[in-house]
Amino acid sequence: MTRGHTVGVIGAGMAGLACARELAAKGFDVTVFDKGRGLGGRTATRRAEPNLRFDHGAQFFTVADPLFREVTDDWLARGVVAEWIGRIVRLENKTVIDSSRQPRYVGMPGMSAMAVDLAVGLCVRTATQITAVTHSAVGWTIVTEANETVGPFDTLVVTLPAPQTAGLLGSHHFGAVASNVKMTACWTVMAAFESRVELPWEGAFVHDSPLAWVARNSSKPGREREADCWVLQASPDWSAAHLEAPADRVSKDLIEAFEAVVAGSLPPHRYVAAHRWRYGQCSELDERRMLFDPKMGLVVCGDWLAGGRVEVAFLAGIKAADAIREHRDQELHDL
Repeated sequence: MTRGHTVGVIGAGMAGLACARELAAKGFDVTVFDKGRGLGGRTATRRAEPNLRFDHGAQFFTVADPLFREVTDDWLARGVVAEWIGRIVRLENKTVIDSSRQPRYVGMPGMSAMAVDLAVGLCVRTATQITAVTHSAVGWTIVTEANETVGPFDTLVVTLPAPQTAGLLGSHHFGAVASNVKMTACWTVMAAFESRVELPWEGAFVHDSPLAWVARNSSKPGREREADCWVLQASPDWSAAHLEAPADRVSKDLIEAFEAVVAGSLPPHRYVAAHRWRYGQCSELDERRMLFDPKMGLVVCGDWLAGGRVEVAFLAGIKAADAIREHRDQELHDL
């Protein structure tokens, strides 16, 4: 019934891939575009040197919704994800307080595994920067950085961070909505130490520090244990204050902050690198999950419209797909 209805999805993060997979399963002709070389957006995995791997974006995910529970149970059964049972704490003035014991899940062998699984069977074009989209009587046309024109598409789904969505959609009122959303940056440092950092916990939410989160990445299931790999994520305020700082300076400052947090000397590091997420998370949550203009065939969704977590980004993509399918069904019914 839906074959021949074309959909272009911009962004291969959790929202975009969940939407694309749901639509493709219903017979829509879907193409996904992403500027990155890999999949997953901020559910990202960085590989460095032989046998070093870091989850430098989303650190884990939790499950509350029954639909996402079904998806997660399937991933668990197939080894796409596993439960991370490491001790997670809160650090307040160097006092260790155990965090909630809710199950936390991670992709196997990296956080990008969920996105890779969602993309199986889809038409996905990576390393494709979208510079413009235009709408006409025949649908949406996409223009790439290589000046390639792709389309037309009957429906366009945009799952980019709010500032990039605003820049792409221009005068459309969804662009105006996105332009009013403030997203905060996040500096992340990835460090591999020559010997084990001796701590009685594997991850910590940090207060009163330039750091907001630290985790022993190599403690997660499915990770190589050759080196003691850590991910250090700065607070939104610190990241904003040092937004344009050189990466090597950020690495030095945040490793020093980590040393202050653990109140002791760290082993020498064999590898260190910093990554800046310019649009790390939304400072003000919006629970709409997605915006839909049926007249123009335009959908906007993503974690900035969903609360920032892996689960709600996935559910936002499903909600967007449902809206497109329901509208298409109504159009066919009215014929």
